[in-house]
Amino acid sequence: MNPPARIARTAHAARTPRTSHAAHAALAAYVAYAALALAMITTTTTRARADVIALGDGESLKYHVAWGIFSKAGEITINAKTEIIGGLPNTRVTTKLATAGVIRTLYTLEATGDCIFDALDGRLLAITTKSTSGKKRTHATALFNYATDTIRYDDFLNPAKNTTLPIPKSDAMDLITALVQTRAWHTMKPGDTRPITAIFEDNFYDLTVTATSREKLKTAWGEVDTLILEPAPAPGSTPQGMFKKGATVRVWVSQDARRLPVKFQLGLKYGTGTAHLVEHTPPATTTTTATAPTPASPAANK
Repeated sequence: MNPPARIARTAHAARTPRTSHAAHAALAAYVAYAALALAMITTTTTRARADVIALGDGESLKYHVAWGIFSKAGEITINAKTEIIGGLPNTRVTTKLATAGVIRTLYTLEATGDCIFDALDGRLLAITTKSTSGKKRTHATALFNYATDTIRYDDFLNPAKNTTLPIPKSDAMDLITALVQTRAWHTMKPGDTRPITAIFEDNFYDLTVTATSREKLKTAWGEVDTLILEPAPAPGSTPQGMFKKGATVRVWVSQDARRLPVKFQLGLKYGTGTAHLVEHTPPATTTTTATAPTPASPAANK
């Protein structure tokens, strides 16, 4: 990733057994696969200028994914670190998703999204995604060239998909990182909306993030006030990706000083998967401790 990031920066100057137990496991695997799609989407948030990425050097978040009777069907980790590439500061955000516990014995899914952002203005320079979902594998990268206003998309396993795309007039990041970025939307209140444009592989589509309500939520470190945000297809647009199948996504952002995305929820036709924040490591420059203790069971935090 270092050479592409350097170039971009320069240009910028987941067979179901018949038992009920296994059936639940298969559905949980499907949720994990949908979460993979969520992680692999790149979104662009429309605003006049880029915001510095809302993750500090050394900051990390860890989520347990619960589904039905499975309190730990999967795990999502998000890690950020500052790097100097070509003499210039960049922020690398790595998102990893994997099935866990009983689900993993029935369905193996591992996915990684690696994004490099300009540390000064938050613009995405490069993104690489890689996944193994059962027997299916993916590996692709997108390089953002702001000098030519183009994105070079390369699929290493299916070169026929390689293409050059125009850069939207907005800023980009993978969807999970974009949902984390909502912690920086300090002025949002119930009823407010914010547009984003999503790109999945080489297809763009419009979404609208709506602040729907406030809710007190039990977390690993106590009860917190949260703001619920919901990305959905923009009015008048054609649903794409998981939204084409009727999926719904919600994120709960704490309204304290840390503004942590403490819960994600993915609703599908066959049920709902929920990701609970169980660990948070604050940025290296933060002197106060914000790490939450890991709860005995994330399913208890519904």
